[in-house]
Amino acid sequence: MAPERYDAVVVGGGHNGLCAAAYLARAGQKVGVFESRHEEGGAVHTSEATVPGFWHNLHAQYMEFIDYMPFYHDFDLPGFGARMIKPQCQVGMAFEDGRPPLLIYTPDLAEKTHRSIAHFSRHDADVFDDIRRKVMAADQAIAAMLYGPRNPEAVVGDLGRLWADLGMTPADFGKPAKELIDRLFESTELRAVLYRQCLEWGADPHEGTGFAFVICCIWLCGIHYLVKGGTHMLAHAMASACLREGVHLRYNHRVREITTREGRATGIVLADGRAIEAKVVVSNLDIRTTYLGLVGEDNVTPEMRAAVEGWRFGPEHCLGTPSFALHAPPDYKSARHDPDINRCFYTIVGYETAEQVSEYILQAFAGRPPERPAAGTWVNTLWDSSQAPPGKHAMNGWYFFPKASDLSEAEWNDVRATYNARFLELWQRHAPNMTRDNVIADALYTPLDIEREMGMLEGDFGHGRPKSLSALAMGQSPSLRQGRTGIAGLYLCPGNGVSAAPGYIAYKSAAEDFGLPAVWKRDDRGY
Repeated sequence: MAPERYDAVVVGGGHNGLCAAAYLARAGQKVGVFESRHEEGGAVHTSEATVPGFWHNLHAQYMEFIDYMPFYHDFDLPGFGARMIKPQCQVGMAFEDGRPPLLIYTPDLAEKTHRSIAHFSRHDADVFDDIRRKVMAADQAIAAMLYGPRNPEAVVGDLGRLWADLGMTPADFGKPAKELIDRLFESTELRAVLYRQCLEWGADPHEGTGFAFVICCIWLCGIHYLVKGGTHMLAHAMASACLREGVHLRYNHRVREITTREGRATGIVLADGRAIEAKVVVSNLDIRTTYLGLVGEDNVTPEMRAAVEGWRFGPEHCLGTPSFALHAPPDYKSARHDPDINRCFYTIVGYETAEQVSEYILQAFAGRPPERPAAGTWVNTLWDSSQAPPGKHAMNGWYFFPKASDLSEAEWNDVRATYNARFLELWQRHAPNMTRDNVIADALYTPLDIEREMGMLEGDFGHGRPKSLSALAMGQSPSLRQGRTGIAGLYLCPGNGVSAAPGYIAYKSAAEDFGLPAVWKRDDRGY
């Protein structure tokens, strides 16, 4: 039997793979997406994790990149059901002692954010307002850095001017985010929120780079959307856009090999032995699985082998996802000062000081579940009643945990059985109505579950990162930049966050390499 033929094949139907597939098809290519699971989306995943009728996002929770994401706008994803809601009160921290909450609103409500921070420090309120205003004025340059600018020199210049305008020196770029936060802000409350906000993006504030402060703590803090119906609705819309462009979506098709010949990708082989020929292969899987598992150790180049050896999975980006089905949403002690904490989109619960957040991070990254079972929480049913039965509520959260291999399966089973109860006890101290009687059911999804179900090694939602920051800054090596792998026609597109940027960049590289139409270009977008 002659092998099937496509112009391009995509290994894995995560959101980045779907993005690359949609653009390739729009450029006139015959495209097949081969997904091992029964549905698309990867971490853009919603499930009735507790009891039927309560919908919980088991991984991706909030969408920060909607205003910038080319895929969302170029393919009219709202027309396929990806409807977004943007709560005004975006990020908050409630306190056990009932003192006023710290609240951060959308950028257009800067005066409300200023007023909340000023409860703790007028200095901090002024500095945060000034920094955020300058960062948001440069948001297109920051987005271009993520999505691949048309004019890199101009973007570098814009970002350099922003850095200087923030009062930062070149030496500050290499400093940990925590050092910059502590230098800029004096209140333990704001420091605590910003440490945790840095952590949300898998950046250890004790290490990292100064630019993590700009990206994680400022730019991505307060531009969050929730997906009506759960984040899986975004994945379904992406798949529908692919189908409209003529992409073949092949579910329950596990790929066992990426074939190459004389340094060029030639296609894939499925688990059942069927061969698929293609001139372009895009992998939505992580670098280790792609190179050592699919390309195979006998075929990887020395450069590819060095990239894998210089790669690590976790401890950053490793999550536990608690899900609670509730009779009523939490009513925080801090609400007596400002009731907006009860309608805050992302609410941080369990810390009283910045030091407690710092210790939490150090414990999680040291290979043990944090002693203080604090969490970031979302109760999406406050804005979207479709995610629970009438009058009820669905909560999701994030714990930061050790990587999957740090604990045995028995130890993870113990964590799964006990950690939510410990969090609920802490939650009740902040919101007295959060008793066991208010909980209909709960569940906990661990890094081991994420690894097994979603294929993310170690439960790492960033698909790993280079071991050194210098390698990260340099794109690992010249041929690995822009999704290229060193094998002609083979591209990588896994990444951190639901930005669809790696898939977008992989398509642009393939288009450049194969002379495909630049269907991504728009006059009103610098990337």
